[in-house]
Amino acid sequence: MQSRIAAAIGLSNNPVALTWSSQAPDSALHFRTGSWGCVVSLIAAVAAKGSVAAFSRQTYGCWGGGVGLGFGNQYEVFPGGVEGFCRFLSDGNSKTELGRAIGTKLQSGGGASLADDFLNGERYVKDPSCVEKFLDSMPMRDLGEKFVVFKPLSQVDPAADVVKNITFFVEPDALSALVVLANYKKPNIENVGMPWAAGCQVIGIYSYQELDRENPRALVGLTDISARKSVRRTLGKHVMSFTAPWKMFLEMESNVDDSFFQRETWKALQRP
Repeated sequence: MQSRIAAAIGLSNNPVALTWSSQAPDSALHFRTGSWGCVVSLIAAVAAKGSVAAFSRQTYGCWGGGVGLGFGNQYEVFPGGVEGFCRFLSDGNSKTELGRAIGTKLQSGGGASLADDFLNGERYVKDPSCVEKFLDSMPMRDLGEKFVVFKPLSQVDPAADVVKNITFFVEPDALSALVVLANYKKPNIENVGMPWAAGCQVIGIYSYQELDRENPRALVGLTDISARKSVRRTLGKHVMSFTAPWKMFLEMESNVDDSFFQRETWKALQRP
């Protein structure tokens, strides 16, 4: 399937479709079982570049990725459990004896960067109690043994693939266009959200949550600076993500031809 939107915004990579499947395509690339990896980085390097990526309960890359893709509360198996994660995301684990012991073990295992963040905290949230509230509000779900598959939109067969959402990796002008288009034929002007969450969680569980709404929204992501660091080499410095539920994406596609894309303001933005 080809995208009118991608052509209109001059997208240099592929729109990426997310599907759930009982098995991974034979051609899909994935992390090794138990190995660490950034979910968004693999999506950007593989699916946005024209191939297929797949994730399972055994190959989700990192704890946040496991949560983000819909494989339950993987923070329970984070070093030090949920409490360890709450300190990791905030002010660090160096204040507790158990935390210091785990940090030392991480260091000796060769994970210097993880150990440093584990002990001193990523400082994305003020304190552990705030992280607890964040986790309480997170729309976690468990897809069981299903695979989460990301493929280029060009490889989607609408008759066979049950697509959940479409993600565009775009720079600011194109992101602006997508936001305008998402609101083009809607009864209100709040059809795009920007939740604070990991990059994979915006594409995954937060977008899954939109599917349950009467009027699902598109979501802007990659406000996660850890994910930004991971995709910078692959997609560039200024990229953001825009994820639209499948039905919303199809409506947006149908509205391209008679919209602002035909007018001078948009055309002026396309000039060097």
